[in-house]
Amino acid sequence: MCNDYRLMVDAASIAKDFADLKIKIRFGEGIPNLEAREDIKITDVGPIVRTIDGARDEAELVQRRWSWPGPNKRPVYNFRSEGREFNSNRCLIVADGFYEFTDPTEKGKKRKDKWLFTKRDEPIFCIAGIWREMKDVGEAFTMLTMEPGPDIAPYHDRQIVILERDAWADWLDPSVPAQLLIRSLPLGALQVVQVG
Repeated sequence: MCNDYRLMVDAASIAKDFADLKIKIRFGEGIPNLEAREDIKITDVGPIVRTIDGARDEAELVQRRWSWPGPNKRPVYNFRSEGREFNSNRCLIVADGFYEFTDPTEKGKKRKDKWLFTKRDEPIFCIAGIWREMKDVGEAFTMLTMEPGPDIAPYHDRQIVILERDAWADWLDPSVPAQLLIRSLPLGALQVVQVG
């Protein structure tokens, strides 16, 4: 499952993309200093967008920890979406790429092959997530997962939930049923290249 993603876009560009969708981004904690990062890994801090007091047309961009400790102390960085509604604490995880790993294709190679997935013709995309306040780590988020769509199925048996742009505002509104928004992208929506 996704345990590594990328964001090379600055906070102002993210705010502009959301403004195009009539979602005003507020910076209650100040404009986060989002440095370009090839690899955001489990327990790293990453940017999320979440609502402010339930307002549908207003949201905040904050940096939070990716994953919270589970009952066995292992990090909860992916969370199955099937059969759940997520009636509170929804967030959008901003990315411009994510990675999956497969067994090596080259004979004798020890490291797994690394594949970068990006959304065709879109500078950023959003992953459906939820956040929680945890005693040990403060506020943290996790990515929701689902059955793989056609672009990801050749590489993995699960995938993160990538929302279409027209679903971003709906995801931030917990009155919109989650299962109406969680669906596979059409074939060819994602580009994939081998990296590393």
